Order: sequence, then C-alpha cells, then structure tokens
Amino acid sequence: MSITLGKYLLVLPVLSLLVACAQLSPLDAQNANSRVKAEQARTHYDHANLANYHDILVKEMAAKAKEKKQVLVEYESNRHKYGRLGQDLESHTTANIRYYEQAARNAQREADFHRKIAAELLQRESVKPAAVPGQHDGNAIKAELNVYVGNL
Repeated sequence: MSITLGKYLLVLPVLSLLVACAQLSPLDAQNANSRVKAEQARTHYDHANLANYHDILVKEMAAKAKEKKQVLVEYESNRHKYGRLGQDLESHTTANIRYYEQAARNAQREADFHRKIAAELLQRESVKPAAVPGQHDGNAIKAELNVYVGNL
C-alpha cells in the first residue's frame, strides 16, 4: 500500500509540472496576442487593422471548418473501413467543426466591433474643430464666468 502511495506522490508533482509547462494552442496564443493589441488600440488605424486581422481569422476558421466537413463526409461514406474507430473519428471531427465555426463567429463579432469603433474614431477626428492659437475653450470661459458670478 505504501509503495503505490509513494509512486503516486512521486508522479503527481511531475504531472503537475508537465501541465503547467504545456504550451497554448496556436489559436489560443493568437487570441492572447489579439487581446493585447485590442487593449493598446487607440486610433482608428489600430481598430481598422484589428478588424482586418479578425476578417482574416474568420476566413481561416471557415476554411478549417470546411476542410473538417469534407473529412467528416469521408468518414460517414466509408464507415466500413474505419469500424469502431470511425465513430470516434466522426465525433472528434464534429467537435472540431463546432469549434472552428464558433471561432469564426467570435472573430466576425470582433471584426464588426473594431470596424464600428474605427468608424466612430474616424468621424470624431474629421469633426474636430481646428485649434486657433489664443482662442479660449468654451468650457474654460464658462468656468471663468462661474467664478465671477460666485463673487457677486
């Protein structure tokens, strides 16, 4: 009994270390990188670039889903070749299709969001009045007036 407990206690830290050191999948790494870029986006150019990035991601995810659908058709049409393994392969491929389709929907939503923000920022930049040297801001003048009213 103590030998199996000792082995368990030896294996547990090793497995924990392996899990902690496991790399993210390429898509997760891209999402983390995209999140950082989105947090740092300030101008309409930044948001337009993010929208383009997500548009490309939508196309990639749709292409992967289409590829997996073709593989699924192969599994379904040749069930006799795969036997019991075919059921597992079909299930796994169906899960992959759902994952890629969901990733494409999420990327499309992100692209639409960044496109909307980019348009709003562009509109704000084009509407901004030109600053004239020596001209007071309307709020600053109101603040000065409020100060004088208080002294009366």
